[in-house]
Amino acid sequence: QVQLVESGGGSVQAGGSLVVSCSASKSIDKTYSMGWFRQAPGEEREGVAVMYTYYVRADYADSVKGRFTISRDNAKNALYLQMNSLKPEDTAIYFCAAARGWPKPWTMSYTYNYWGQGSQVTVSS
Repeated sequence: QVQLVESGGGSVQAGGSLVVSCSASKSIDKTYSMGWFRQAPGEEREGVAVMYTYYVRADYADSVKGRFTISRDNAKNALYLQMNSLKPEDTAIYFCAAARGWPKPWTMSYTYNYWGQGSQVTVSS
């Protein structure tokens, strides 16, 4: 059974930092790309960052480049999103997702096979 479970997130003031984590079941191995999406109220789900299979490369949405860092820990089968210099517009529910192979385009939710339940991130001004 495939499971993705997010943790972390929370509330922070603008300019602060947060980390969201995703614990994946053992079946999600290096042959899966893993990514982070977010969804604000009334908005569509948008891709934030992706780490491709075998950790060969990461891509980021323009809105988070230079502020967010995605990483994977193979030993713990975990995915992380380090978020720095947070802005109020980063407020959203953050979702972890896994895709077999390379999702194309990586920014679209339909290219992923499995999803976590989401973790709330709130940034106040």
